[in-house]
Amino acid sequence: MKRIAAFATTFVGATMLAWSSVAVELSIVHGSVGRDQEILRKQLDKFEAETGHTVTIVSMPESTTDQFGQYKLWLAAQSSDIDVYRLDVIWAPQIADHFIDLNPHVADIKGDFVAGAIESQTVGDKLVALPMFLGAPALYYRKDLLEKHGEPVPETWQQLTTTAQKIMDAERAAGNDDMFGFVFQGAAYEGLTCNAQEWIVSFGGGRIVENDGSIKINNPTAAEALNLVASWVGTIAPEGVLNYKEEDARGVFQSGNAVFMRNWNYAYALAAGDDSAVKGKFAVTTLPSGGEGLPSAATLGGWHLGVTKYSENQAEAIELVRFLNNYENQKERAIVTSRPPTLNAVYEDPDVAREQEFIPLWKPVVDGALPRPSAAAKRKYNEVSSEFWTAVHNTMSGNGTAEENLAMLEAKLKRLKGAGW
Repeated sequence: MKRIAAFATTFVGATMLAWSSVAVELSIVHGSVGRDQEILRKQLDKFEAETGHTVTIVSMPESTTDQFGQYKLWLAAQSSDIDVYRLDVIWAPQIADHFIDLNPHVADIKGDFVAGAIESQTVGDKLVALPMFLGAPALYYRKDLLEKHGEPVPETWQQLTTTAQKIMDAERAAGNDDMFGFVFQGAAYEGLTCNAQEWIVSFGGGRIVENDGSIKINNPTAAEALNLVASWVGTIAPEGVLNYKEEDARGVFQSGNAVFMRNWNYAYALAAGDDSAVKGKFAVTTLPSGGEGLPSAATLGGWHLGVTKYSENQAEAIELVRFLNNYENQKERAIVTSRPPTLNAVYEDPDVAREQEFIPLWKPVVDGALPRPSAAAKRKYNEVSSEFWTAVHNTMSGNGTAEENLAMLEAKLKRLKGAGW
């Protein structure tokens, strides 16, 4: 295909690579929502101008589940067609064997990154991917409508339920038949795992799989959380929320037809754009808790860049990974896409604070975000997540109660675990 033999990699001083002087063609596979692809292409153009290399973006569908399925096919085939993969934060333990260890190639900059992000991409002693940007979801709310109807920002999920219903009913009575109270990611995919983990943990119902590998998800508190969520479908949330991913929820909220939305940070820049019906009318806060004295829970998100062992141009691919994660590119990405950076210093940048004021405020949320149990479930995480989101989706769809579906989930997870994860 496009390959030119890579120049030998050498190390100088603080493990800085001596890059090839020969121009090569690289491919980066990159799923995206919002303006991710736009900003990536702009930054790749700069990389090409500086290095003489060319980089092709191989686009992926929005669904992270679909993306991971395709990734596994390429990696199993040991395909050299892709040099750099954009990896979800949860994938490192499952596919680490297919990627080079970045530790010796980033030793001089590794300490500049958010420690938890580096830890999330470390499997054994191998750094599978260099963190690109982080994510911790927010509760987006229509501050104008809350003020209009005299309601405070909800602190618990039950308060959100009541407030959403009140404002939705009042707005519909005033003629806005398209108004809903709350939109979120309810489709049967990884995004629902993120949402449902937040609901259950915020109620005190434990983890999908506990950190020690034990399975305790079948409990009354977890069922209480899911039964409340099921009550939203067809009331404060449209029936169609059962098929919503991130962009579906954003579309409803940004068009002015939802009071509340759960979504990732990227949606902030878009909802604040000049073409948004809610520009200047919304704000964000942390997700609600399950009740007084209980914590808010926000799932750790983020996407990171790894170089496959099957790349024929590894030195240049590493050069690209470092370039996309340098200070200026992380700063630009934070301002344009409202994606929280992985470099600690960018959170202190005054330009970022001025353009995306919530990013520095969100640093403690990112630092305390809740990982999914990919470390506990190891290579079986994908199956664990699929069983979990299926149980939640069935409950939301009215196919069994939360209690029934959690009991079935427990049995399936125990079979998956067997003698150990």
